[in-house]
Amino acid sequence: MSLPLHFLRPAAQGFTTGLLLAIAGCGVSSTPDSAQVSPPAQSEMKAAGVMRSETAMADTSMAKRSARPAPVARFAPESLPPGYRDEQREQYQTLADNPIHSVAEAPVSTFSADVDTGAYANVRRLLNQGRLPPDGAVRLEEMVNYFPYDYALPSDGSPFGVTTELALSPWNPHTRLLRIGIKASDRAVTELAPANLVFLVDVSGSMDRREGLPLVKSTLKLLVDQLREQDRVSLVVYAGDSRVVLEPTSGREKAKIRTAIDQLSAGGSTAGASGIELAYQMAQQAFIPKGINRILLATDGDFNVGISDFDSLKQMAVDKRKTGVSLTTLGFGVDNYNEHLMEQLADAGDGNYAYIDNLREARKVLVDQLGSTLAVVAKNVKLQVEFNPAQVSEYRLLGYENRALKREDFSNDKVDAGEIGAGHTVTALYEVVPKGEKGWLEPLRYGKPESAVSGNTGEMAMLRVRYQLPEGGNSRLIERPISGSQAGKASDDLRFAAAVAAFSQQLKDGRYTGGFSLKDTQALARGARGEDRYGLRAEFVQLVELAQSLRTTTASNSEPLIKGGYN
Repeated sequence: MSLPLHFLRPAAQGFTTGLLLAIAGCGVSSTPDSAQVSPPAQSEMKAAGVMRSETAMADTSMAKRSARPAPVARFAPESLPPGYRDEQREQYQTLADNPIHSVAEAPVSTFSADVDTGAYANVRRLLNQGRLPPDGAVRLEEMVNYFPYDYALPSDGSPFGVTTELALSPWNPHTRLLRIGIKASDRAVTELAPANLVFLVDVSGSMDRREGLPLVKSTLKLLVDQLREQDRVSLVVYAGDSRVVLEPTSGREKAKIRTAIDQLSAGGSTAGASGIELAYQMAQQAFIPKGINRILLATDGDFNVGISDFDSLKQMAVDKRKTGVSLTTLGFGVDNYNEHLMEQLADAGDGNYAYIDNLREARKVLVDQLGSTLAVVAKNVKLQVEFNPAQVSEYRLLGYENRALKREDFSNDKVDAGEIGAGHTVTALYEVVPKGEKGWLEPLRYGKPESAVSGNTGEMAMLRVRYQLPEGGNSRLIERPISGSQAGKASDDLRFAAAVAAFSQQLKDGRYTGGFSLKDTQALARGARGEDRYGLRAEFVQLVELAQSLRTTTASNSEPLIKGGYN
């Protein structure tokens, strides 16, 4: 299928990528009976503010041996018995794509802002493991929002600027892509308010692996390097029970904080709820009025002791956010990862969610983007688009399925919505059918004649953004008309965002991308890389190439050995 010329640029000649596909490992691996990090000496534990009795340590050791999951066998594809499937325990929420709407029947679309990026890092991890992701792992808005874009900064005293762009869709010549961009002003770490941070770390047996606690410890130490004297840090851990490892400590005592982190070891069952409760207690103990008060939960989300049902954990986060303490979730681990819980807990706790698959991602989240991770510049941010039936006949919102709001929720300040941090960008894409173009819906025989709103015939849509300042108060409203005449040559940012959106849909069923292939997506993204300061867009091009290889491998096998097997 050919691409619209304004979306494509000549691909670099001779571009090659060497990708090693590890579709399945040979042999059998198991988790050792002992923790990777031996318990610290008693004197060292005192120095870090940690003291447990010999009996308690023995109980934890026993729980560690009894609660650790049984080893999981890994076989090469050729050694699999007929009908065998390697079942995983990773948990995802699978939602149907947003439906297509007729503007004549439903002209208004409302949703909550979302700055989470965890889905992209998790999909990257799965692809690099040689597995196509399950549908529930692919949240289009988090894939698109993973990348920085060149949006206008605020110029009118608002906490963020608003940008819109309209261009021809690369996968459908009859539709247009409407891009809405929000960009908050960035803040240097030195400009942030004093921070009261609680590191809440899962040290259960399921974290006793390379992608678990060892990576958590390295990640937290990156953040320790950013701490200032006015910041306070506490450390709480949980396994079969929860305990305080480090009382609130000034950021100037970096050696003490690192020592406490270094001495963590994994083993036991997972009483996550008790750990969260204790973390909130520590946050209240060191609460800083008008400061940043936040819990950073590092876990695989595999709670199995105490309160473990999804709704109760979410309600706990909802209740605690009213105290002024927010919750950020940092996902780690493989095989038993509960992505559904991690994303929804952060949403309920007025925080953000990121998945850490390597130390480079940890640096991105907790060093390069520390301001946006910690400092909120606007809360309860809601977006609403009203389409003009004289200009647009149909539309669909790409992504944000679990952020949908009712039309009346937009003006109701009691309805919770997303938070935007310093430097955050939010991107939303609509695919729209201009009046007179072929759409997805069959025309109604008895439909009412459509008419334009008087005086607004040149407007394609009206964008409204409602938000509250971090300290609360009545919400504020920003309105921006969108002209249908602004459609033109797509910018690099729109073309790249379109490529990520196409890829996200193609990883699922690709029902709306038609004959637009992964090869087309790769060409589109490669031609829109732009400056690519951190190499993120180049990495995306390689991931698309990897997905093509995995699709080819899957299609050539009679058994679906790569995709599937998730709860």
